[in-house]
Amino acid sequence: MLDARNQTKSLPAGVGVGYKPQHFTEITNAPGAVEWLEIHAENYMGDGGRPLAQLRALSEQFPISVHGVGLSIGGEDALDTDHLARLKQLLGWLDPASFSEHLAWSTHGAEFLNDLLPLPYTNATLTRIADHIDQVQTVLGRRMLLENPSSYLAFDESTWSETDFLAELAQRTGCGLLLDVNNVFVSATNLNTTPQDYIDGFALAEVGEIHVGGHDEDTDDHGAPLLIDSHGTPVAAPVWALLDHTLVQSGPRPVLVEWDNDVPDWSVLREEATRAVTLLNRVVA
Repeated sequence: MLDARNQTKSLPAGVGVGYKPQHFTEITNAPGAVEWLEIHAENYMGDGGRPLAQLRALSEQFPISVHGVGLSIGGEDALDTDHLARLKQLLGWLDPASFSEHLAWSTHGAEFLNDLLPLPYTNATLTRIADHIDQVQTVLGRRMLLENPSSYLAFDESTWSETDFLAELAQRTGCGLLLDVNNVFVSATNLNTTPQDYIDGFALAEVGEIHVGGHDEDTDDHGAPLLIDSHGTPVAAPVWALLDHTLVQSGPRPVLVEWDNDVPDWSVLREEATRAVTLLNRVVA
């Protein structure tokens, strides 16, 4: 198990946003309440150019969280060592305040699937993912956070609840958890469960980041509500309420506003961040 006590950097218990290059000038000149930034690792694994130059400049002004989407932590195959090496190189020079990945899989053999796919919560899955997390943390030399997924179905073969599964992974590997509140709301709606109960059962002491984002509303073939984790709309009112419920129990945590698709003007994203700050300030007060 990796000893994370030697890691000196951490995110502030304030609000961050997902960085988009079109916001570079505005975010450096008028960040407003934004205290930190998140980037997607796979966008910065090249050898140079404007993206890395901008990232270096941003890292001098803001703590950076690196969010991976390509490790396929939950996959049945061995981890891609070339991908892991490129990730290590990025984290080596950037030295971010946080690194996270998803409880999901996205590869099959040599094929990469452009989605984060679900998996059953069984003892075999638990062992495999714990081994993958141990490998990642050993190679990177740092603690990683693991994010809860957005779900559209449940597996009959699962023998663990999702919250217990994540807590056990944190216990076995020493990893932290990334609690995506929008994912909780999406999953609870789709699976007809109660999102507050999920939060109440979550290992909040292990949470290093909290995320909120937008989702799309649809209906399934039976006319029941179906939510899609799109990150392309403002945060919905019940997700803000669920964030408030979470922060009351967890205390102040780094909170990220995600907006990855149909990205708005900086003023819109900054306003979303300001709303998150209001909820954080209520906890601090």
